[in-house]
Amino acid sequence: MSDRIFAAVWLALCVAGLIIGWDIHSDYSYEPVGPRPFPMIILGLMAFCALCLLLRKPDSIHWPSRNTLWRLLALIVILFAYGMLFESLGFPVATILLTFGVGMLFGARWWAAAISGVIMGVALFYAFDRLLEVTLPLGRWLS
Repeated sequence: MSDRIFAAVWLALCVAGLIIGWDIHSDYSYEPVGPRPFPMIILGLMAFCALCLLLRKPDSIHWPSRNTLWRLLALIVILFAYGMLFESLGFPVATILLTFGVGMLFGARWWAAAISGVIMGVALFYAFDRLLEVTLPLGRWLS
């Protein structure tokens, strides 16, 4: 039953996203089709998957343990904090903290999570900023 509730909520969110996405327009034309197709295609595919999940035969439900549920809640909090601190801390620092937090949730040693966080933050910033030329915020204290 819970997978059907999830699928129905997911489908409703996808339909709302499609309605909102239909109004996406750009003041200037930087590509032939504009910025609308990518979110519309992704939301359309997600709506199709939600519909398939809603119509399929349900499986028996096995709820995760209490410890796993707490870790999932902590992951949601970390991702929410990442979104809230993304601009003020900047992409590299926010990504370092995100990777460190996720590493600790998955049972990494603190030093391995810290090293991987620094490598991910710096490497992803370099890849997006220099190679893909996507402007990312450096944060208030780095800029």
